[in-house]
Amino acid sequence: MKILLYSVNFAPEPVGIGKYSGEMAAWLVAQGHDVRVVCAPPYYPDWKLDKAYRPGLYYRENWQGVEVLRAPLWVPRNPGGLKRILHLLSFAVSSLPLMLSQCVWRPDVVFTVAPALICAPTGYVVAKLCNAKSWLHIQDFEVDVAFKMGLLKGQRLKTMALNMERWLMGRFDMLSSISGNMIKQLLAKGRTRENTFLFPNWVDIDHVTPLKTVSSYRAEMGIAPEATVAMFSGTLGGKQGLIVIPEAAKLLLHRKDIVLVICGNGAFKPLLQSMAEHLPNLKLLPLQPFARLGDLLGMADIHLLPQSQDAEDLVLPSKMSGMLASGRPVIATCRMDTEIASVVGECGLLVEPGNSAALAQAIEKLADHPELRLQLGINARHYAETHVASDSVLSRLEEELEAQVFGEPMRATSA
Repeated sequence: MKILLYSVNFAPEPVGIGKYSGEMAAWLVAQGHDVRVVCAPPYYPDWKLDKAYRPGLYYRENWQGVEVLRAPLWVPRNPGGLKRILHLLSFAVSSLPLMLSQCVWRPDVVFTVAPALICAPTGYVVAKLCNAKSWLHIQDFEVDVAFKMGLLKGQRLKTMALNMERWLMGRFDMLSSISGNMIKQLLAKGRTRENTFLFPNWVDIDHVTPLKTVSSYRAEMGIAPEATVAMFSGTLGGKQGLIVIPEAAKLLLHRKDIVLVICGNGAFKPLLQSMAEHLPNLKLLPLQPFARLGDLLGMADIHLLPQSQDAEDLVLPSKMSGMLASGRPVIATCRMDTEIASVVGECGLLVEPGNSAALAQAIEKLADHPELRLQLGINARHYAETHVASDSVLSRLEEELEAQVFGEPMRATSA
């Protein structure tokens, strides 16, 4: 099967926002499929073009058997509402000739990843020109998030954007998203059960496992082995509601046995750095290599999953799957009726979004009850093994792709 993957972000190694596209492409190649990718050069989460790439140039690469075609894009230093749109529009324009050239290759499926929805028309048109199946995967509802978080404003613009989104989504043969509640949103936007597919973010449960020894990161960061570490690891952006972490750290200054760690890069990092300067119990780490992900996540006794209330059910944080696989409890800031709450309710604690005092209390509760931490961590690992293990999730995707193209899964046919 020939699969053309169209995604702004495609990681050169399986880490960061493009990691799922990268892992999916490599996995499908390993199953014997022919995969090509049209994407941008790496720039996220630092919002800075990778030094290996020059602005304005196209690149062709081979990565783990995947042919990767990279189109240039404009990367703003300080991304805002309009700048983000222009940023994504620049990629949509520059990638158009690469996408059209793939009609000669004649893929069986054109798999478009949103963000960025602005690229969806090209993905759809190329699929039709090739007589291929068109698939749109929704990682988050960009339009809803943009207006809820104030990145875009105006009722007339919102109505126009939502109508355009609804019309565009209706063109694709198949739509997928990463959580049950997001599938419900697709249904509310006019899709049917028959042409929607639950495709959750996954984790390699063999790469991320519960540590049986003390993480090497503790010694590197000067954290005592017996200290309780509460950690957030992920993109430092506005949707995460990260301000509650330094606020909670301030409330926990009296607890010398509790250390808070924030690991990652992103637009919110300078503010966090300035706040951490006055908080000896808050430590910051830059984005770490994938090879050390298991050791990094295992440094935590407690994982923190803050989320902005405006975006809490329009996205499902991809970082959550790694947290669960590490066998540690999670404290999430979200409402009880969200998808995050339905998962974390069995393997952690829930607090109100933006409530730093409640977050500090939850951290203290888990710090003071190691037996509760252990049981919740066992529950977290079980959920990862049964719901988001990479081979299971990607095998279901492969079966659905084959059913779309051939009418039934090829493995089932040959069995």
